[in-house]
Amino acid sequence: MSPLHPGAVEPAKEILSDLYRLIEALDRRVPRLERVGEEQIARDAAELRERAARLIAEIETVVEPA
Repeated sequence: MSPLHPGAVEPAKEILSDLYRLIEALDRRVPRLERVGEEQIARDAAELRERAARLIAEIETVVEPA
């Protein structure tokens, strides 16, 4: 990917910050398997975490470190 134009860097950094916070929240969550539907919620959370990690990797390739 090519580097972002200067006006897109700050919004991209905000998105990165949001994605990192999302991953932190998902990592703190403890599944309670005794609850109905919790297994699916845990699978969805794991998938969401993986998607967020992939997005972080993609964005970090185009945002130059500050």
